[in-house]
Amino acid sequence: MFKITHLLTKHRRIILFLCDMLLWNLSYYMSFAIHKNNFSLRGEQGVFFVGLVAVNICFTMVFLLFRLYDKLWRYADIEDFFYAGIASLSANLVFMSTMMIIGNGYNLGSRIYITFALMSTLFVMMFRIIYRLNKILERRNLAGKARKRLMIVGAGEGALSVLSELAKAPGNEYIPVCIVDDDKEKLHRRIAGVKVEGTTFEIAELCRLHDIEVILFTISQISVADKKRILDACAETHLEVKIIPNIYNLMTSGVPITSSIRQVEVDDLLGREPVVFDTEKYGKYLIGQTVLVTGGGGSIGSELCRQIACLKPKHLIILDIYENNAYEIQQELIRKHGSDLSFEVQIASVRDRQKLEHIFSTRHIDVVFHAAAHKHVPLMETNPEEAVKNNVFGTLKLAETADKYHVKNFVQISTDKAVNPTNVMGASKRICEMIIQMMDKKSKTNFVAVRFGNVLGSNGSVIPLFKEQIRTGGPVTVTHPDIIRYFMTIPEAVSLVLTAGSLAKGGEIFILDMGEPVKIRVLAENLIRLSGFKPHEDIKIEYTGLRPGEKLYEELLLNEEGITKTDNKKIYIGRPIEFNNESFLRLMQKLHDAAKINDKDRVERLVEEIVPTFHHATNEHAELPPPEEE
Repeated sequence: MFKITHLLTKHRRIILFLCDMLLWNLSYYMSFAIHKNNFSLRGEQGVFFVGLVAVNICFTMVFLLFRLYDKLWRYADIEDFFYAGIASLSANLVFMSTMMIIGNGYNLGSRIYITFALMSTLFVMMFRIIYRLNKILERRNLAGKARKRLMIVGAGEGALSVLSELAKAPGNEYIPVCIVDDDKEKLHRRIAGVKVEGTTFEIAELCRLHDIEVILFTISQISVADKKRILDACAETHLEVKIIPNIYNLMTSGVPITSSIRQVEVDDLLGREPVVFDTEKYGKYLIGQTVLVTGGGGSIGSELCRQIACLKPKHLIILDIYENNAYEIQQELIRKHGSDLSFEVQIASVRDRQKLEHIFSTRHIDVVFHAAAHKHVPLMETNPEEAVKNNVFGTLKLAETADKYHVKNFVQISTDKAVNPTNVMGASKRICEMIIQMMDKKSKTNFVAVRFGNVLGSNGSVIPLFKEQIRTGGPVTVTHPDIIRYFMTIPEAVSLVLTAGSLAKGGEIFILDMGEPVKIRVLAENLIRLSGFKPHEDIKIEYTGLRPGEKLYEELLLNEEGITKTDNKKIYIGRPIEFNNESFLRLMQKLHDAAKINDKDRVERLVEEIVPTFHHATNEHAELPPPEEE
């Protein structure tokens, strides 16, 4: 049976052509017989067979010219059926003209031509309609077995395109059951046979009423607040929720819309306007420049490389100590840009002054984005000397080299953990900010730092961990029920970093507007709901206690700092905090000596002396209270 099906599929065009040939030959014979009042061809064989040969030649030529056998008729719509009818009528005109040109008693007469034209066109179109209906019934039977009942949110062009593709998709696993939309004009009407049953405020009720299993969000043009409200309502149903992003872009790109259906992500629920990089306004300072990105294989560094590559730099240098990550971004940029982008990968450490000297002296670098750092809080708590060697003195060596070779702009990637740090990693990043401010005072290079919070999907982020824990059935582990973090997507954070680089005049600490803080517990609960499970029932949440150096909430501003607005509403400038450079350098030398001999205790004491706001987190939150009611 499989071999027969395979052969039919492989030779589909030939089989369709033979069926058409049978139909137009049958039509010709019936038209001839009807108007001769005799189904016998006695005495008419010559005229009949000349016409039969003409029919097959003319119809074959016209149908091939119309490319009818290049179409997938199992996906045909009304335009395709109309096209087949036009092809058949055209073939009839060619046939009639051919018979008239032949002449010599072979002209069949107008009645036969008209009857043949109507009959052949009807047969050709009906054959395709029946073929199409049979495929639809096959798919419906298959879909009925799958029994995934689908609710579509939004009764616009997106829903229509989805329904059309679902109807055509072989082996489709969804049964569109109902649609919801807040446009009262659309209520109780049908789109592609599926009824608009109610509004988005009735999602939960309609899901229960119609035994919905999957919800698909298809609305593109919608405010962030409304999108968050609707997705929150979907999450409360504990059903699997999916979304189609950028639906209008997909509709114009020719990419199948159903292939872009994805799970709802946490960033869909952040409830704020997405950050978009204004290339024209803020990207010009990178055009035609040689740009170095340290940590270029990491989550932030690689996104910096992606966005910089689109700004037509003269040359891009990706520097990373971990060759696997560097290789991945290298291959990605080759695939995307090919020979249009001049770039190279340097496997090196920012600790290696000699290698940095070689790169800077031979490449004539204009702009540096310094993203290389040790960022893992608990690991740096147990290895404080490594945080100092890499984050502090790696930054110092890089900054001094940039100053020596007259780099125009140096942008340091900082973190909200540098504010009133409770861990060595955060304190080391605060020292990096101090290095940037010290260097700016004595250098012609514009040294600036950009401070922001957590980014979704970065290496070490909780989101991938939560997803993996949900996939394996839980439990999902949260350190504390009241822990709060700011979140931003990686592309958004990098867009603001690039924007801040264009605003740099020297010495600034730019602070990114991260939106509203998010409770990690609530984030975990939403992820569980959006995966189709009930938090605390289907998937447990366990509270493990704050990790070493971790605090309940992060800050973006020191008490001593004030903020100044920039012309970008998402970026602020923190007022520099004055400190004594001589004292700072003296302590930095002691810190260097302590780190060199791996004296952890002395390293921590010196870090505390350099950063007065650094105080290790205590165990005051070790006992976990029950989560607050939202």
